[in-house]
Amino acid sequence: MATAIVESYAPIYFENNHILVKKNFFFDQHQHNGPVVGRQMIGDALRHRVESIDHESCDPGDEDTFFVGDLGEVYRQHMRWKKNLPRVKPFYAVKCNPDPKVIQLLAGLGTGFDCASKAEIEQVLNMGVDPARIIYAQPCKTNSYVRYVATKGVKQMTFDNADELRKIAKLFPDAELYLRILTDDSSSLCRLSLKFGASLDATNDLLGLAKDLGLNVVGVSFHVGSGASDPLAFLKAVQDADTVFKQAYAHGFDMKTLDVGGGFCGDSFDDMAHVLRDALDEYFPPHINIIAEPGRYYVSSAFTLACNVIARRTIDNPVSGETSYMAYVNDGLYGNFSSIMFDHQHPIAKVLRTGMRTYYNTPLADGMPDGENAGIEYSIWGPTCDGIDRITESIRFDHELDVGDWLYFEDMGAYTKCSATKFNGFSDSHDVIYVCSEPGARALLGF
Repeated sequence: MATAIVESYAPIYFENNHILVKKNFFFDQHQHNGPVVGRQMIGDALRHRVESIDHESCDPGDEDTFFVGDLGEVYRQHMRWKKNLPRVKPFYAVKCNPDPKVIQLLAGLGTGFDCASKAEIEQVLNMGVDPARIIYAQPCKTNSYVRYVATKGVKQMTFDNADELRKIAKLFPDAELYLRILTDDSSSLCRLSLKFGASLDATNDLLGLAKDLGLNVVGVSFHVGSGASDPLAFLKAVQDADTVFKQAYAHGFDMKTLDVGGGFCGDSFDDMAHVLRDALDEYFPPHINIIAEPGRYYVSSAFTLACNVIARRTIDNPVSGETSYMAYVNDGLYGNFSSIMFDHQHPIAKVLRTGMRTYYNTPLADGMPDGENAGIEYSIWGPTCDGIDRITESIRFDHELDVGDWLYFEDMGAYTKCSATKFNGFSDSHDVIYVCSEPGARALLGF
């Protein structure tokens, strides 16, 4: 058996823009495993925070929910993208998670940005990103926003109807336009075709109108739906895009770019990339630029959320004699768990700290397997006065949770804090503790 050479290493943590240094952290110099290192760093950050809070004496807000974000995971996802889709330049979908450190890292990695509003465009521009690296991927745009991007030099934008073409002709005739086409997104978590996309029956007439208006159509875009699950949806969409490219050529447009949209998920990414890569090579020659709009792919697995148990209600079953609990935490469907309603997600609770012990990334953190009646049953509820504010209907833990204990939820980076609200007076802004498990990412961020 080979002997690993182990050296000490001090990773840097960023909490509210303050630097925390954790010493005596070890890793294998010759077989650096980013995900393993990242998990250890996340665990250390969670432990450092929760073990410093005494719910009996802390100030209001000290025990608030918080995130730990591993920017190294975002970096690894980018490297995975480059390996599997070398032709496709990602334009990160800012709406998914507009975290400033994520945008800073992706800007350093050279990605573009998919923006849907003035605020998103402004945020990216303020980080020094060239306007040419932004696509205003909103087929139905606000007039004043179109005037704004015209002054900022953000030329790339999408359209899918005649009224939008007339608007652009009036407000920004020098724009570089992408015709967004309708796709089959029936296998996706969040369908977009009900709202956006021109059918193939309408594309030729739209291209004719764009020509009559003197506009510059440079590409085609599509979106197979957020959180797509069927790789073949990309194949059909690429074939349809090829048809529209040929229509555009017939109208005299110089078509340069295909935008394959988003829909990429971490679990199915390799299969999707394989189908998309083959389809692009078959239908689009190398001189055509290919871009995409991934969002959740980059950030979902990079963020972990910690919540404090703020109240507990005991439920005694007179028939079975079993005691269960309703556990109330300080975050819910109107906060960072908005993804349950809006993104069809099913966050899984795990025990972070109870009984003065921290259980992150241990078997005792997990709920009991389905079908087992061992352990103690809990339902988990958010803090608002709304009855729908329930995170988990039923889960069993091998612990008796009480007020002041902590739960954590992994894979909470996509469509969470970006859609949190202040309903019932609760905060929509929570701390993020940043860790970085990849040296390459630390170098780009100047850490």
